[in-house]
Amino acid sequence: MGFFDSWNEPIFLKESHSQEQQIEQLKALEPFLNEEGKRIIRQDIKYLEYGILGEKNIEFELKNSHMPMYILHDIYLEYEGLSAQIDYLVFTKKLCFVIECKNLFGDLEVTSDGNFIRTMEFLGKVKREGIYSPITQNQRHIDLMRKIKVERRSNKILKFMAEKFFDGTIRPIVVLANPKTIFNGENTTKEIKDQVVRVDQLIRYIKETHEKSKESSLSKEKVCDWAQSYLNLHKEVEKDYTKKYESYMVNKEQTKIVQQSIQNQKVENVQEPQVQLEETELFKRLKEYRWKKSKEEAIKPYYIYNDAQLKDLITKMPKNEMELQAVSGFGPVKVKKYGKEIIEILNQFRDRK
Repeated sequence: MGFFDSWNEPIFLKESHSQEQQIEQLKALEPFLNEEGKRIIRQDIKYLEYGILGEKNIEFELKNSHMPMYILHDIYLEYEGLSAQIDYLVFTKKLCFVIECKNLFGDLEVTSDGNFIRTMEFLGKVKREGIYSPITQNQRHIDLMRKIKVERRSNKILKFMAEKFFDGTIRPIVVLANPKTIFNGENTTKEIKDQVVRVDQLIRYIKETHEKSKESSLSKEKVCDWAQSYLNLHKEVEKDYTKKYESYMVNKEQTKIVQQSIQNQKVENVQEPQVQLEETELFKRLKEYRWKKSKEEAIKPYYIYNDAQLKDLITKMPKNEMELQAVSGFGPVKVKKYGKEIIEILNQFRDRK
């Protein structure tokens, strides 16, 4: 188990491209809208692109943290009619950080009663407006996680143990992803102030909070199981982003045609490649290699790479160990251990891809 002892790099168990797909759908719809519809959809695309930029800033910090942790990006949970869209779950050897990303224009202030006020300057005028509390939003995510992980247990002893573990390990963070945003929390409580961090302070916050925690340190295997338990709860949700713009269609009879075209494109671009990859000899060969290595080392196959990482590996087809590190889940330690053999397998299929 020496490989686990040398674990010192972050591993993404799940990455996300859902917002990029949403933008593609909206851009495909734009030519069919009237001028007012085009104005609205362009503004929506702009906000989406800004949101993606914020999450990319967080992703960059996490990937370059050189800290042992498992990361899930864009997790959707459902339970008893409730739902939660969580930006990031970050699992260290002691704690799980529930991250809410806020990429805001302007500066942010929290009042003494916990209200969030955004201040923006536009055309020489200063505008102040209240925004929905990201602390409250994140707490609702955690409340649903608790319901799923703790409250649904019927055995009192298991429920008590699950509750103790949950309360001891869950840490909420609101990350201000715009590096230009100034945060003023002088008038609020320490509890609220401690939950809001700038993106450039995120890794320091995680490290300091992790080091201060008195929770027992888990092995890489246990941390992976912990993260995987939430990934198993994630639900892929198909959303139709075009309905909002139906009233702006130049020719309303085109609505269903356009929507069906976008849906067909979505199926072609997202679902079909998954099936094709799973049926290829390369996918089967890499899966066979993973199984063989897991047996040799007495570990679970997905510790080497999970199916999502396997697909990313085939999509990117790295030519050397340096390029392999750009594949999701492949840090320097894993590349050093498995890289040469994986590249050899890829080379056997390179001309056939």
